[in-house]
Amino acid sequence: MTLKYNLQFFAKEGPGGEKTEPATAKKLQDARKKGQVAKSKEVGNALSLLGLFLILKIWVGNMGTRFLEMFDNVYQKIPEVIVNWNGYLPENDMFIMFRQMIIEVLIIVAPIFIVAFVLAFLGDIAQIKWQVTTEPLKPKFNKLNPLSGFKRILSVNSLVELAKAILKIALIGVIVYNFIKDKWSYLYLLYDMPLMQAIQLAGELVTDLGIQLSAVYSIIAFGDFIYQKYKFKNDMKMTKQEVKDEYKQQEGDPQVKGKIRGKMQEASRRRMMQNLPKADVVITNPTHYAVAIQYDPEIADAPIVLAKGEDYMARKIKEVAKEHNIEIVENKPLARMLYANVDVGQVVPPELYQTVAEVLAFVYHLKGKV
Repeated sequence: MTLKYNLQFFAKEGPGGEKTEPATAKKLQDARKKGQVAKSKEVGNALSLLGLFLILKIWVGNMGTRFLEMFDNVYQKIPEVIVNWNGYLPENDMFIMFRQMIIEVLIIVAPIFIVAFVLAFLGDIAQIKWQVTTEPLKPKFNKLNPLSGFKRILSVNSLVELAKAILKIALIGVIVYNFIKDKWSYLYLLYDMPLMQAIQLAGELVTDLGIQLSAVYSIIAFGDFIYQKYKFKNDMKMTKQEVKDEYKQQEGDPQVKGKIRGKMQEASRRRMMQNLPKADVVITNPTHYAVAIQYDPEIADAPIVLAKGEDYMARKIKEVAKEHNIEIVENKPLARMLYANVDVGQVVPPELYQTVAEVLAFVYHLKGKV
């Protein structure tokens, strides 16, 4: 009994087999436009937490004072409201008092949220720089596929996120336990302290604990940032076929370009052979190279290369020359120099004037022109 199986089943996803090639600049640019970047959310969260508790440590005393002042103002306004009470609370006065209280609370806590937002924003900018895109906001219906969702649940990334969550919970638990264990005696003092001192002490304890947690969280965030960089680089890898397809899209199919180049060369050779009968002489190697020269003072001040070729093309040039009674002169060094340094349609360079002139003089002498 023979079992048939498809080896491609075991390959990584993507056309062309396993993704082994580094991502090209174009793929990285396209991914960035779609919002796919190497970014760790933990970095922004860590900076936000650290900024939150640092500003709290500086601001908590002022917050407590201003909250107490706000409550004191509210209590002082209550008798004024009661004076106008005729069996019901005046809605307008209550609304104004409540609105003022909300505004004052927002003003007091605004610096904390502003600092946290700015630090989170700067954390993202530091990782991926600034580029606005709406691609991540577009709905992706393939995410509704239950099979794809099941794969994501069992993916390596999900396991890493689970391990990260467990690590964070464990570290937070250890840090909180050790902190409270050392500060337990301070908590008993809160009952015997005046209100302002109790608030100040509680604020210092909370902020000190928060700064410790933020520092440890920052270490986790840095490790997650490195992992996200590695994961993104690995996810962006391409198969050999994808690299070839992208090259074809950008540069054109090499086979098509080769055919076009071949046709252009063939057309150039045809024009060259059509002009060959105008030549005065063909200088040869004698077997490897052949260069056809024409000298017409009305066209140019110096001799012009009408045709050149090597091996097979050199033989064709000599055949055409014989058919049109064009003199063939053997001069190995000159043939090589002309073939290597002068293109078809160009004039002979000044350093070769003397040698070419001697060949032309010899040909003209044979034909009785001089």
